Amino acid sequence: MTSADLVPGRGASRRRARVERVVFLGPGIGYLIAFMAIPVLLILSLTIFKRGRFGGVVYQPTIENFIRAFDPIYLSVLGNSLVIASITTVLALALGYPTAYGIAKLAPKWRTIALIAVVLPFWTNFLIRTYAWIVLLNSEGPINKSLVGAGLIHQPLELLYTRGAVVAGLLYAYIPLMILPLYASIERLDPQLREAAANLGASPWRTFRDVTLPLTLPGAIIGSIFVFVPSMGNFIIPELLGGGKTVMVGNLIRDQFLKARDWPFGAVLALALIMFLVALFALQSWVTRRLNGGGRT
Repeated sequence: MTSADLVPGRGASRRRARVERVVFLGPGIGYLIAFMAIPVLLILSLTIFKRGRFGGVVYQPTIENFIRAFDPIYLSVLGNSLVIASITTVLALALGYPTAYGIAKLAPKWRTIALIAVVLPFWTNFLIRTYAWIVLLNSEGPINKSLVGAGLIHQPLELLYTRGAVVAGLLYAYIPLMILPLYASIERLDPQLREAAANLGASPWRTFRDVTLPLTLPGAIIGSIFVFVPSMGNFIIPELLGGGKTVMVGNLIRDQFLKARDWPFGAVLALALIMFLVALFALQSWVTRRLNGGGRT
């Protein structure tokens, strides 16, 4: 008999607490196991087997798939994906921070309207928004027509099917994921800290640099992760706005599974991307702990 059983009602309350944890945590954990852990394990299991002659999987162990992943062609695709995702993230941060800062300074009524405007694009189908960019950027689109009509150019610019078009599409698709974490960080910031800095003689720029920016840096890091991760794996925007000229790692993985039918090699590429993103999240967690003082000894 334990000491908990000697106290009336304590054992029953503990059992009730365990039941409540199972009831509330069970669906979420089950979802993660079914739709995240099991698919990752399946991907991992395919990496060590051979491709069949006509596609599919031959269950014979091999390390050839891992060796192929270091081919310069595939490394160049990974490098191109890193460059495009990084450019998109930097632009999203440069545009998203002042936007989030401005929203946080609005009156509550207008703040709500501004936040609705930020998330409004998510209410529209992703493909429709991407096709809208095709209309905007093509040679007969409103951008080129406006520039020609204003006399700024004499012939339409090649805006579509370029790396810039891919970056613009990714930026438009994912910039709300940058603005919302930044807004949450800025909105929680105690205004008395900035007032104290100003009272001590700090200029607005120094107050921003030494007070606002460090305290909102965790939100900036989270927003950067939220933009960078889907940009790395996106294949629809490079396909439609890049016209097949800009190949990213998401396109490469999709082609291995659906076109080349080389599932083991596609699994290796997917696993490499997963490992890279996990490392990125681990780095973000470590940096956040350091910023919050958790890494001090």
